[in-house]
Amino acid sequence: MKAPGAFYKPLAIGAPAPFREIPVRLERMIHFVPPHIEKMRAKVPDLISKVDVVLGNLEDAIPADAKSAARTGFIQMARDNDFGSTGLWTRVNCLNSPWFLDDVQEIVQSVGDTLDVIMLPKVEGVWDIHYLDQLLAQLEAKAGLSKPILIHAILETAEGVKNVEQIAAASPRMHGMSLGPADLAASRGMKTTRVGGGHPDYAVLADGDSAETRPAYQQDLWHYTVAKMVDACLSNGLKPFYGPFGDFSDPQACESQFRNAFLMGCLGAWSLHPTQIEIAKRVFSPDPQEVAFARKILEAMPDGTGAVMIDGKMQDDATWKQAKVIVDLARLVASKDSGLAEVYGF
Repeated sequence: MKAPGAFYKPLAIGAPAPFREIPVRLERMIHFVPPHIEKMRAKVPDLISKVDVVLGNLEDAIPADAKSAARTGFIQMARDNDFGSTGLWTRVNCLNSPWFLDDVQEIVQSVGDTLDVIMLPKVEGVWDIHYLDQLLAQLEAKAGLSKPILIHAILETAEGVKNVEQIAAASPRMHGMSLGPADLAASRGMKTTRVGGGHPDYAVLADGDSAETRPAYQQDLWHYTVAKMVDACLSNGLKPFYGPFGDFSDPQACESQFRNAFLMGCLGAWSLHPTQIEIAKRVFSPDPQEVAFARKILEAMPDGTGAVMIDGKMQDDATWKQAKVIVDLARLVASKDSGLAEVYGF
């Protein structure tokens, strides 16, 4: 383990100093784009104003014979567009693939100055983060970059979930984590082919006579993992995200899964289809009534101490902190969304 004084030092001579705190940005939806498809790249200029993060995907869902084209397409996409306040990310191929090294080297050298985050799949332990951390520092120094590129880890193996706390604390370059339910299900030997969401057979029965038809209540397969990820991220100042929801034909289930993640502390989710953009925007923006009530609490307790009664409910120091989380998020949303700014009263 590094000495505390060395934690924030650059890992290569000439590399930019690591961030002391992760930049505050709105990241309600991370929208995936397959950059090897020209017609999808052509939609990016219009997409930039609709999403918080545009991600060029180089890994899963990209055919093996299109990997180089996807890398080239992402570089072109990054050069051709002004992303402004919208984040630009890429998901590179996994560390043990034949494409990873070229992904990182070519992208950092070509468009590292516009890239915010590299999403690293199938992270299993701190060793994965340490390798990419060192490599990025060397490439940033070589390219003369002035700001560091952050790392976002995907939890999609049993080993990664087991080591999640150490992964979160591995580097000041860590941005956050996403749940990768499909690969994680396979790694755990789970008996489901769904990409995220629940399963009708994962349920508990209501009490009753065994001869009766008893109601069954579906449970959340991912509750434990999301909670563990949220704790690891927030205790290290990182950002937790729900990953993909694969059933595009079921927007209600998608919204329910996203909302569960939002309530548990996640800041956003992946959008793999245009219809999921509005779902993520709606879910990961706080409800106006919640914001109004939270503002009442903050106004009634300006210094965050004591106890007051508001609308018949007792509010104290702890609920003041809860209210501040909601109001701070609402202000961040309002800074990008003028419509919601008006609704929130900012």
